[in-house]
Amino acid sequence: MKNITKIQLGQNGPLVSRLGLGCMRMSSIWGGTTPDEKESIATIHEALNNGINFLNTGDFYGAGHNEMLIGKAIKGRRDDAFISVKFGAIFHNGQWLGMDLRPMAIKNFINYSLNRLGIETIDLYQPSRMDGSVPVEDIIGTVADLIKEGKVRYIGVSEITADQLRKANEIHPISALEIGYSLADRQIESELLPAAKELDIAIVAFANTAEGLLTGELQAPLAENDHRNHFSRFQGENLISNLKKVEILRQLALNKGCMPTQVAIAWVKEQGDQIMPLVSMSRRSRLPENIAAMDIVFTPEEMNTLNTTFAIGAIHGGTYLQR
Repeated sequence: MKNITKIQLGQNGPLVSRLGLGCMRMSSIWGGTTPDEKESIATIHEALNNGINFLNTGDFYGAGHNEMLIGKAIKGRRDDAFISVKFGAIFHNGQWLGMDLRPMAIKNFINYSLNRLGIETIDLYQPSRMDGSVPVEDIIGTVADLIKEGKVRYIGVSEITADQLRKANEIHPISALEIGYSLADRQIESELLPAAKELDIAIVAFANTAEGLLTGELQAPLAENDHRNHFSRFQGENLISNLKKVEILRQLALNKGCMPTQVAIAWVKEQGDQIMPLVSMSRRSRLPENIAAMDIVFTPEEMNTLNTTFAIGAIHGGTYLQR
């Protein structure tokens, strides 16, 4: 068994694996084909066997399928797993309709999640984002009430501003902030990351390869049916320019005898002791390379090359197609 290092969630939070397993790809969130369930469960089992206990899901992943899948995987192994659940996003027929963060809705969501997961308490429970329709104090206050009821252990947040993070933490201690973070997406370094560090809140960093941009495998142009065509960074001259920067990453990885994806994950890990790379997987074959990425370290020269090549604003185009 690989000895995965630990990270503490918040000032008084639990110790969990430094590498997190994102389970989203194990379900059909956008209405596509559902991955092989047996392989997905085997992937969770293998992750647990290797000391990766942080399992991340959302109650809207596959309209509840993801939670039921995790429930099957952890049956008889509840103590081995730390379950993180996002709530609040509303989907219909694979289409995102918006958010519902009303206290009444949250109290409804939690019971469905507990039932699907087959557990009595969710370890980390968090709104998937704040949309301004419900005051932060009402949202966090409701989850704090769920802690008193024994249905939740710790509170997390996701995709919020630094001001919202401070306000949430004043209402109840926040253990973790889930947010996109990669060499290609470093916007949180200006305000949000410093705020989290100041408040001693752990960062659960997803999208480490920036939708596959940093894998070193993309070529321009993308196939017409590739969903990433909706992102402006994957369009036309933007993609050509961005791939030139990725080539520097690819060469650095080649020189180190590893893969670009591993360098991307390792860079995130190296940004602070309180940062957890959250890597989505649905196949056991991906586990060894992602676990090995956690052992990669950089020389000062290598880190300077990465930080200079992928400075804030260096990647052309936004995450979403500009309208």
